[in-house]
Amino acid sequence: MTRTWKATLGAIALAVSSGLHADVLPANQTDSAWYTDAQAQLLEKLATNNQFKAKNVILFVGDGMGVSTLTSARIHKGQLEGNMGEEGYLSFETFPHTALVKTYNVDAQTPDSAGTMTAMMSGLKTDVGVIGVDEDIERGECATVAGNEVITALELAEIRGLSTGIVSTARITHATPAATYAKSADRNWEDISDMPEDAVTEGCVDIADQLVNFESFVEARYTGVDIDGIEVAMGGGRRHFLPNDASANSPDASSDVEGDRSDGRNLVTEWQDTYSNGVYVYDETGFDAIDTENTERLFGLFNESHMQYEADRANDIAGEPSIAEMTETAINILDNNEKGFFLMVESGRIDHAHHAGNAAGALTDTLAFEAAVTAAVENTDPSETLILVTADHGHVFTIAGYPKRGNPILGKVVNVGAEEPATASDGTPYTTLGYTNGRGFQNLGDETDSDVAYGLDIAAGRVDLTDVDTTTAGYHQEALIPLSSETHSGEDIALHATGPGSQLAQGVVEQNVVFHLINQALGLINE
Repeated sequence: MTRTWKATLGAIALAVSSGLHADVLPANQTDSAWYTDAQAQLLEKLATNNQFKAKNVILFVGDGMGVSTLTSARIHKGQLEGNMGEEGYLSFETFPHTALVKTYNVDAQTPDSAGTMTAMMSGLKTDVGVIGVDEDIERGECATVAGNEVITALELAEIRGLSTGIVSTARITHATPAATYAKSADRNWEDISDMPEDAVTEGCVDIADQLVNFESFVEARYTGVDIDGIEVAMGGGRRHFLPNDASANSPDASSDVEGDRSDGRNLVTEWQDTYSNGVYVYDETGFDAIDTENTERLFGLFNESHMQYEADRANDIAGEPSIAEMTETAINILDNNEKGFFLMVESGRIDHAHHAGNAAGALTDTLAFEAAVTAAVENTDPSETLILVTADHGHVFTIAGYPKRGNPILGKVVNVGAEEPATASDGTPYTTLGYTNGRGFQNLGDETDSDVAYGLDIAAGRVDLTDVDTTTAGYHQEALIPLSSETHSGEDIALHATGPGSQLAQGVVEQNVVFHLINQALGLINE
């Protein structure tokens, strides 16, 4: 070591002992955008206030939105904007607090949405496939429900006098939204026609019925409780609320008989009879006409089954609002309550596109979900609203190979320093994005409905992609293991938080901790 270097190191050591001064660092380091951006982010975190109690809480759940989905969507967003992509952020990735969340269910290493959402809503973990009940339940056995029900954050918010809302792009009776309000031995009991006869005989109630009659069920379950019911519920799933009778079809019905209910009941009209102050909407025209300042209660069912994928919304028969539009409308109704509100917003179709093996569809819906989070930020006071953005689980969705910076995220791998796609040992190119299992390759061009793949043969394994444009909406990535549907994954997912109480979102936590973050912020339970 030269004397010059010894002197330099000695100066640095002296500076460190008394506090290193920025002047010691070389200019090419401190002037770097990487350096200054990171420094600015840290200073922003240091400026976070110490307020822990919130008036409102909004929980965003990107169903199936694992870390690889976040990364891919972030890059996709940047590339759609004409940038290289890797350097950007999804809006909620700039929130000041983040945690990793363990997603396993009590009986499963790789979870499902029923068990994971029940954990987030109740504060305890439970089994796969059951909703609003603890682990002592036996799936599919109605008799095991009684005594094993859990109370949810949404129910507690209602009891405290807060307004409550549920928004989903899936059926509103699907696992994630259902876990906010229902108790069921099986997530598939969405209406009475889905239930075994013995479950009906034993007194179990289908999930759609529990939503429409939420107020009376809660009041019967908890002595002395008087609530006014869920103020906002929007999503898909009309078929579970309507009788199996063509005369009950909605004007935009896509089936000859839209309803599935075998008991002859029309739960939409029952809801309207119960809440004369409520507004029911089924299409975009009705949604656009909502006066949020004077609407006390809103029920929206925009599709027979799930709402459209974001890329397909323009193709809907009567039109559908976006998840961002539903979020903004929900907030503007719920915030009429001076006591505050609890709102859950789910993007359900990220998950469905992944199950179909269609990365383009999953990323498009992730960006629509990001827009909904942005809408929430813009329509709430950051000093009084805790916003949590998370997922229920991930998917076996990978970002692989060694593509160069800025390579199209939906494209074939082009190595650093190369111009042509790299080839595998079989002599053919391969994509950056892929799935470990699922239905496999499809080249459907401009087709934006991910579910079209279910009508085609499974084609797992390698395909020669030389002449295939893998960046189209209808391209379905290759999969290694042939399955009828791609599966969930078991790795941790991310939790991003901002607002009062968000400081507690840190470290690696169990999924049921999400409930406790909500409870801490709103004070739902008097300890």
